Amino acid sequence: MRPSRLLDLGLWLVICAPPVALALDDGDARGVATAAVAVPLFGAATAMSRRWPLAALAVPVAVSLALDVQMFGPLSWTWAALVVFGYLTGHRMASARPALWFFAAVALAGLPLSALVLRDLWGWPTQLITLLLAVVVPWLLGRWRRQHAELVRTGWLLAERLEREQRAVADRARLRERARIAGDMHDSLGHDLTLLAVRAGALELDPGLDPRQQAAVRELREAAGAATERLREIIGVLRADDEDAAAPPREESVETLVERARDSGVPIVVEHVSGHPDDRLSDHPGGHLGDTDGLPPMTALAVRRVLQEALTNAAKHAPGATVRVRLASDDDVVTLEVVNDRAPAAASPGLASGGSGLVGLAERVRLAGGVLRAGPLPGGGFEVAAELPVAGPADHEHARTTAGPGTPETTAARELDLARRRVRRRLAQAVGIPVAVLTGIFALLIPLGFVSSSLSVLDPATYEGLKAGEPRDDLRSRLPAFTRDGPPDGAPAPPPAQDCVYYTVKADSARAYRLCFARDRLVSKAVVPAR
Repeated sequence: MRPSRLLDLGLWLVICAPPVALALDDGDARGVATAAVAVPLFGAATAMSRRWPLAALAVPVAVSLALDVQMFGPLSWTWAALVVFGYLTGHRMASARPALWFFAAVALAGLPLSALVLRDLWGWPTQLITLLLAVVVPWLLGRWRRQHAELVRTGWLLAERLEREQRAVADRARLRERARIAGDMHDSLGHDLTLLAVRAGALELDPGLDPRQQAAVRELREAAGAATERLREIIGVLRADDEDAAAPPREESVETLVERARDSGVPIVVEHVSGHPDDRLSDHPGGHLGDTDGLPPMTALAVRRVLQEALTNAAKHAPGATVRVRLASDDDVVTLEVVNDRAPAAASPGLASGGSGLVGLAERVRLAGGVLRAGPLPGGGFEVAAELPVAGPADHEHARTTAGPGTPETTAARELDLARRRVRRRLAQAVGIPVAVLTGIFALLIPLGFVSSSLSVLDPATYEGLKAGEPRDDLRSRLPAFTRDGPPDGAPAPPPAQDCVYYTVKADSARAYRLCFARDRLVSKAVVPAR
């Protein structure tokens, strides 16, 4: 037998023990018959409590109402079933709404049942309190236990997710390092190979070389081009599409980059500017660029990479064309512009390009907080321009996020916050619902007292006409519809073995008519307390 079945069997024996023990102890035929009906009903409720927990809860509630509308008389044994099935319903049901509707239906049904069966409106508050303490409170505890289990399960899921994320972070770190290596190879080695090919191409056109020397130089240029192509393929393997980490600054300055390109035969014109980028002072081939030492490391590195890539592209695709370089900065932005003219018709053919240099360059500029523009000019030639913040990427990003919306929450943070809100809501329900119900019950007592008093007034002439020995059923038509809420203050205790009811005395709420019955016959009547 499965463990769950054994657990259900043990549960059934526990909730059936009180009615069986009570029936065997009293030996009353009614008690034995009640136990004979309740035991199989509780067995059926136990069997379906896993699949239909609310239907299982309805069984002990119906048994309690059948034995006593107030659900208080059979306290000695039905409360065990009410508490157990109330807890299981809260623990096993995902949604709380059906159970709340069920509780409301039972509570509303108690009013007409109290009025028609007991003929006593005060039985309804008793039923509400019993329903609250024996069913609703255990149901809330079951809901809290279910929520606690879900919170623990969510915690384990989040822990597993964090482990996966840590592994992903390690993988991304490896990819970043590969991307950094690829970027360095592209920026430095690719640049050197391109300049080598450009120098070989210029030497190939030297008229002082004989055909054999020109062939050797041509082979050198072609070998440099092939090495560039193989380097591009290796970079394609190493580069990660979604990562681009900043590499540490190189020792090479912008002046060194320009001088090396000039030495390789690239005609470069440096445009001097001061103050604002539009304030141009002079253009001449021998000019020098400004210094980038005062810029943040990420910005200075991005400036060097843009200049290096732009000069490399100009040497590749427009050999022999004049390249104009302008670097200027003000208090907020540093601007670099590299423009090459149309390539001369007699120039040697350009080298192959993988097309990824500008894409990676744009990402590098973006990480530095700037913007890159690159494209052909209307009159021919090509332009590469970058604008970067002088303050650096961290300050720029801080200013951007401060002005814009906040950073998005992670999935784990959202789930953790949702779980915390659920726990707080369940705790508020566990405390607030019983308090609210009790408050509502006490609020009902005030109007219920007025209604009960007005509907339980016994006419003095009718009281005088009541005779001892009359059957209780014959007296119902002459008595008020409802009884008084217990004896008045100072009334003596009712006689033993007699069932006494009290009715309000007209124009004297401090006194009451007491009618006592034994074996469903009137045995005594009195006005209590006596004057």
